[in-house]
Amino acid sequence: MNEEKAILMLLSRLLDYPDTSFFEDQETIISFICESITSEDIQKEVLNRIYPFYQMPSVQLEQLYVETFDYKEGTNLYLTAHELGDSRKRGFALIQLQKLISEAGLEYIGHDMADYIPMLLELLAIVPEEEKINKLSRRIAYAVDRILTNLPEDNPYKKVLELGMMYVFETPDAEEISALERLREDADLDELPYPLMYR
Repeated sequence: MNEEKAILMLLSRLLDYPDTSFFEDQETIISFICESITSEDIQKEVLNRIYPFYQMPSVQLEQLYVETFDYKEGTNLYLTAHELGDSRKRGFALIQLQKLISEAGLEYIGHDMADYIPMLLELLAIVPEEEKINKLSRRIAYAVDRILTNLPEDNPYKKVLELGMMYVFETPDAEEISALERLREDADLDELPYPLMYR
């Protein structure tokens, strides 16, 4: 496994919900980094950026995760939400992603939707590079860049996501960002024309 794919696998794990197995797997994750990343400088950079996660009590890390990613428009972990916002086109985009996963010979058995970024990072790490996968990589680069823009500097997840932009993804150019921004629709938050009553 090359270093880029190792970093993708690592990001996939670190961006998933930090349940008890996250702490139980600490030694395995550190061994994986040391075995898969041959450059000592990159190894050191990666270890320094993940170290703060293992210094937090599990409840604090879970709370940080929820506050960082859950129900946040600019930092959620769903690719099509970054690309399309609240558009009805998301349904079709999800079907297309599910088809891409199937065509890669994989079956998604997770509980999240097909556009869940940690799962897509793992997909990039394990499937051979081809045109469709390279396009998906560009789409994920846009979403990761957008999340980074919306995260505060002191958030440890920002330091981890930066690894993706440092060693795996190319930063999207202004033209790419502008084209994708035009596709995103804001949620319709207007008041309903009548009150709803529940009894």
